[in-house]
Amino acid sequence: MVFARLRLAARNLQCARPDLGRPPIFAGPSLGFASLRVGRPRSASLRSGAPVYCRAVSDHLIFISGASSGIGLAMARAVPFAGARVIDISRRGAAGVEHFPADLAEPDEWRRVADLFAAEMKGFAGERVVFVHSAGTLEPIGFAGEVDAESYAREVLLDAAAPQVLGDAFLRAASGTEAPCTLLFISSGAATNVYEGWSAYGAGKAAVDQWVRTAGAEQKRRGGRCRVLAVAPGVIETAMQEQIRAMTEEAFPVVERFRELHRAGALRDPADAARDLWGLVVKDTFPNGAVLDLREG
Repeated sequence: MVFARLRLAARNLQCARPDLGRPPIFAGPSLGFASLRVGRPRSASLRSGAPVYCRAVSDHLIFISGASSGIGLAMARAVPFAGARVIDISRRGAAGVEHFPADLAEPDEWRRVADLFAAEMKGFAGERVVFVHSAGTLEPIGFAGEVDAESYAREVLLDAAAPQVLGDAFLRAASGTEAPCTLLFISSGAATNVYEGWSAYGAGKAAVDQWVRTAGAEQKRRGGRCRVLAVAPGVIETAMQEQIRAMTEEAFPVVERFRELHRAGALRDPADAARDLWGLVVKDTFPNGAVLDLREG
């Protein structure tokens, strides 16, 4: 029985040397032996002294930021590729999803995520690599110049700066693999419409949309192996919407509109939106650098 379990593990695992200092991960089956603990390096090491970590072999490598809740979690649950390795990049993590802990409102954390991309994508010989950037925040909701300054700065870093820096890191890491790569940003109608109380959020989404247009054009000029797009999924029933409906009209003057959408049952289920978003990735017919809205078909 023991040898049978070891043979099964050998078929399902491959070992890698993370030269960039990423946290150890283990996505394969747990054997229950002390030498193969989940989340811990094996006691053995290669002759160079680098510790050995084990990970599951998969044809699809999927990174999703903010997969601990909302549309990010729905995207993690709806991944359409059988046996895909899914890595959630977030603060809290979610049950059943491999977790790389990172607070993306902290610039120091961006380098760790860049190192993760580089380490995981180097030599990846599967069919596809996808990075879905869903992490974002509406906090603080309120008028510029009136909300907490520190919270406002964190929102700008998370909604505007982090997507561009991590997008750059993903495209840079793509040089380490021959697999096609797709970079999908979750956008919003706030990128083009004015919502008083959402100045940092709307500006962040607008910045990401323009980054996507430009980076997509650059990828086309370089041959187009990496595909870049941003998609606004519409109004989705998530914790963020609950936060919006709880606001006062003083902080968010159009709050009643969102309450009415909720009363009318007009909000989309996150699972439905996730299926549509993955459908775009699978079909792969969008122009590189496309900025799309699911509500427009």
